[in-house]
Amino acid sequence: MELVQIEPARRTPAPKPEWLKARAPVGENYHELKRLARSLSLNTVCESAQCPNIGECWHHKTATFMMLGNLCTRRCGFCAVPKGRPEPIDFDEPRRVAEAVTALGLEYAVITSVNRDDDLIGGARAFAMVIEEVRRQAPNCRVEVLIPDFQGNEEAIRTVVEGRPAVLNHNTESVPRLYRVVRSGARYERSLRLLELSKEIAPRGVTKSGVMVGLGEETAELLQVFRDLAAVHCDILTIGQYLRPSRDHLPMARLYTPREFAELKTEAQDGLPPRRVRSAGALQLPRPRAGGVNGAHRGGLNHSERQPPCLRGCRIAVGKLAY
Repeated sequence: MELVQIEPARRTPAPKPEWLKARAPVGENYHELKRLARSLSLNTVCESAQCPNIGECWHHKTATFMMLGNLCTRRCGFCAVPKGRPEPIDFDEPRRVAEAVTALGLEYAVITSVNRDDDLIGGARAFAMVIEEVRRQAPNCRVEVLIPDFQGNEEAIRTVVEGRPAVLNHNTESVPRLYRVVRSGARYERSLRLLELSKEIAPRGVTKSGVMVGLGEETAELLQVFRDLAAVHCDILTIGQYLRPSRDHLPMARLYTPREFAELKTEAQDGLPPRRVRSAGALQLPRPRAGGVNGAHRGGLNHSERQPPCLRGCRIAVGKLAY
């Protein structure tokens, strides 16, 4: 009997669409920003989340600083940020983030964090401190904070809101049906309540939320999320394409094309009360925690052509945007 060795056919990966191709992380600005983050012992969501846009964003000196350590206490199925038991909160970190903002000469800074379910009040206090520190060290810089849900703790939420950030961002991420697999430990209603409570505490404050697409959601489910966000008076909505960070993360159901993003924008306009729409197009996000990854665009939320690709998307403003 003759044995025949059968070699499995190699699967050639399909080429990425043009709108998803990202610039390789090279250049002096990239290395300068990396050196700055290392010298101040700071984390960025760009690195921790393995964002493919890091090359272009850092080339333009834009980044989202990630506070409260580099270990998250939750295990969301889409997120590449490392998980584990974090160290105690470093309350000197807000000062160092503000120092980096000043060194980069930013007029608009986005600051986020890992989830710290082990110390909800401490995490909220750190956000309030960084807003105050940036205001002190770089008085012309506006701060957007992208915050976790703090398990719905009203004292923690109030602590951040009363710090008066330029924009308070909390991502809804997905549709309710997919929450169990997409956002482990989170609750859809809790996220809506956070945005609603923020408006109750600071009615004139600007709130923002981001949603991923490509995880198996239906258009009708997305439209219901848009309506729910409008009902809690969320001012800004961003929609981003989910890209699988690794084989250990949730598979991507499909890619949305630029045309489909434009159609989502139209659907949202038709399905929501009369609101203002800022822009539309295709996004490039592996995990849109940064539904606000932007560190240096001019003029607040009136994004310029230099905004990073993870912000070039269907940006549906469901409220005021007068700056």
